[in-house]
Amino acid sequence: QVQLVESGGGLVQAGASLKLSCVVSGRTFSNYAMGWFRQAPRKEREFVAGIDWSGGRTDYLDSVKGRFTIARDNAKNTVYLQMNSLQPEDTAVYYCAARWAVGILTITPNPDHYAYWGQGTQVTISS
Repeated sequence: QVQLVESGGGLVQAGASLKLSCVVSGRTFSNYAMGWFRQAPRKEREFVAGIDWSGGRTDYLDSVKGRFTIARDNAKNTVYLQMNSLQPEDTAVYYCAARWAVGILTITPNPDHYAYWGQGTQVTISS
């Protein structure tokens, strides 16, 4: 079983930065591609960013490109999401998710392809 624990959320003003972390345990971290998703009230969960098992490939939601950066440290079993220039529309619960990636090179934005999820961390941006 894979366990994921997010941290780093909070309440900040527009224009500020936050860095989310997700620590993974239970299996070999480098066997998994990782994704960050978010869900705002009354909205569907949406893909924010993804990274392959090695960290060599990333993908982003168009509205966060240039502001958010996903990275991973396989030695620390941790994936990060650096979020800069935050806006009120970024307010949501942010989830990290893991997808078995041995032999898989693509990054998928489909949440149904991720088998393991963290409990989420709230990010609130005030205007």
